[in-house]
Amino acid sequence: MSTMTTSPAYYRFKPWNLGRIIIWSLFAIVLIVAPMIFKSSLALTMLSQMGYLIIICLSYNILLGQGGMLSFGHAVYVGLGSFIAIHAMNLAGKGGWPIPLVLIPIVGGLAGSFFAILFGYVTTKKSGTTFAMITLGIGELVASMALMFPGFFGGEGGVTTDRVYGKPFFGITFGPQNQVYYLIAVYCFICTGLMYAFTGTPLGRILNAVRDNPERVEFIGYNTQRVRYFAFIIAGFFAGIGGGLAAINFEIVNAADSLNAFRSGSYLLFTFLGGAVFFFGPIIGAVLLVFAAVLLSELTKAWQLYFGLVFVFMVMFAPGGIASLIMMNLRVAKFGKLNRFWGLYGALVLTAIPVVIGAAAIIEMIYHIQLNSALGPTLDFMRVTLDTSSFMSWFGAALILLVGLGLLEAVRRRFVRLWGHAQEEIEAEIKRREMA
Repeated sequence: MSTMTTSPAYYRFKPWNLGRIIIWSLFAIVLIVAPMIFKSSLALTMLSQMGYLIIICLSYNILLGQGGMLSFGHAVYVGLGSFIAIHAMNLAGKGGWPIPLVLIPIVGGLAGSFFAILFGYVTTKKSGTTFAMITLGIGELVASMALMFPGFFGGEGGVTTDRVYGKPFFGITFGPQNQVYYLIAVYCFICTGLMYAFTGTPLGRILNAVRDNPERVEFIGYNTQRVRYFAFIIAGFFAGIGGGLAAINFEIVNAADSLNAFRSGSYLLFTFLGGAVFFFGPIIGAVLLVFAAVLLSELTKAWQLYFGLVFVFMVMFAPGGIASLIMMNLRVAKFGKLNRFWGLYGALVLTAIPVVIGAAAIIEMIYHIQLNSALGPTLDFMRVTLDTSSFMSWFGAALILLVGLGLLEAVRRRFVRLWGHAQEEIEAEIKRREMA
């Protein structure tokens, strides 16, 4: 009679998650190939900004998405990390500190975590609205202090540096922009992996529990303030790394741009637009932030108004952000029901075009009257000349807007009805599979 033997627990390994390996491999390939496809100086600058903003938005999502902590002062840890990093670069360039450029982001990360330890002890004493107000107060306090210490913050001109110092790192001087991009890309990939790994740690799991039900977490014996505090420190560390990379990229740090409430609001806005509920949502938000700050801001002076409107519509109709829309459609596709929506998606896009054109024409004419009235009553809008002094220009824009809204509403109602039917069928299918 044969006896069966079982392997000890430490010889058992979980099978490789093929899907996860493919996703991370594609992410690495995109980071490597992107500058080979987009070779212009503007494209390299945008790609570099996307790299460190992905780190910053993901670090903010540790607070907002995973911990439910609405912070209005995240720019403090990014900005202070940038200032410490740029001063470290200047000291290293003068021979004071033997720190190679590749380690400067770590210096920024340590600075961010230090100030997170300092401010977070007070900040995380409370949660909810009180936490948000404290972070706003600390953010304004640090931004005001920047004017009091011009020796450290550089006054209105900021602090400048030269990233080309010391001996080349394996022949790399980090002078050309593509070399800086690949440094940022390496940090982006490593930090993204580390923050994703954090979501599966016991601290990351209990942080989710603190977000969902802090009373129950306290009941089972955990200190919710301590959990929030540790998460705050980790978020500050990665925020400082992003700030250090920003200092390397631009070779200048200005308190007016790095520490103000507008910068913290941008991290909040675009992390939410990308989708704070899902890990990859802030990555989408970081890409949108670069396009908004670099491209859209060059096209129109009303770009902040446009993104404010987008934010309002997302809160109303898709509070989970763009990532939630993607995941909902993947769920529908998994059950083979996405094909019935292709025509409706096309109709939604077509009917949304006149709405966008009509609204944008009205907004641009209003901005032209307020800001560019000295240039005359006419302005160019999408290769069409609009006359702010003419009734027909206003009437035409309003008519296009109203017609588009009517058509969009009709399509939207049909889409909502069919979407509801599809969700009911999916739920019925799930129950059938569970019963089988």
